[in-house]
Amino acid sequence: MSQRTTLLSMPLIQAGQAQKHVTHNEALVILDALVQPVALDADRTEPPATPDEGDRHLVAAGAAGAWAGHDGDIAVLANGGWLFLAPQAGWKVHVRALSAELVFDGTLWAPAAAAPVATLGVNATADTTNRLSVAADGTLLTHEGGDHRLTVNKATAGDTASLLFQTGWSGRAEMGTAGTDGFSVKVSADGTDWHEGVTVDAASGVPGFPSLPYFSAIKPGAWAEITTPNTDLPFDTATANVGGHFNTATGAFAAPVAGLYAFLINGFLADTTDARICYAINGLSQVTQMQVLKGPMPLSFLAVFALAPGDRVTCRTGNLTKSLRYFQSHTALSGWKIA
Repeated sequence: MSQRTTLLSMPLIQAGQAQKHVTHNEALVILDALVQPVALDADRTEPPATPDEGDRHLVAAGAAGAWAGHDGDIAVLANGGWLFLAPQAGWKVHVRALSAELVFDGTLWAPAAAAPVATLGVNATADTTNRLSVAADGTLLTHEGGDHRLTVNKATAGDTASLLFQTGWSGRAEMGTAGTDGFSVKVSADGTDWHEGVTVDAASGVPGFPSLPYFSAIKPGAWAEITTPNTDLPFDTATANVGGHFNTATGAFAAPVAGLYAFLINGFLADTTDARICYAINGLSQVTQMQVLKGPMPLSFLAVFALAPGDRVTCRTGNLTKSLRYFQSHTALSGWKIA
């Protein structure tokens, strides 16, 4: 009959043995040390000066004194003396000084590797789509003495890696690489219709502003003459009209949002021209910004206005001494938001 158990090496009571309680008690001491094992530390090579009964330590390499020759063992103070338990591969002990678990790999004690967690909910419920879910007033990601980088990785260029911002679980803004490797920022008022505000080309780094209001318009034709003041010039053909804010039927641009807007008219004048030209906001001529035109000359007039949402801007004649005569297909009106 074996004298000790195979796994924990506990003594077995033998047939006809006297003082069976000694063997039994020794086995209980071993069980008491190894069930729910918690060691005080793992860096000692010698016993502490004033140990307490039941104290457990993982003996560090280079053990000396009463622990000599027991490197890696679990040292337990039992009945006033040190009991040494040789670990087997896979044994796990919580070390209070480290606030961590160590696992014996057959040679050394090493930190236990964290097992992968399929889902994690912090004050919230996680699922197989949102495997990490946090409900809190804030989430802090900080450095550990240096840099800190948050990585969002996607499989292919056609996939999406982004940050999505919602209101009531409905999308309102998104930034990232959505469907391409170019970076973009887009917004939505209802979670359905999205508008790109900023794009950055992946190959060149050149930024773009796809929704920035801009238009350019002409009126095809030859010479035209206007002989009445405060008359809007007609521009019925848009060569560019981002956002559709220029009305070719009225020749007016309507500001979609508040901001500073620039307007430019370029053209060519006849020698009979003797007039003034200006811009009008909501039908009111802006007399503080008016240009005098006389004789055959290039026409170029730039003005900047602060507009409110819905303000309408047209280009028109001001005071006329004679008339404004200009070549239509050579005259273009354009405008864009600058700030």
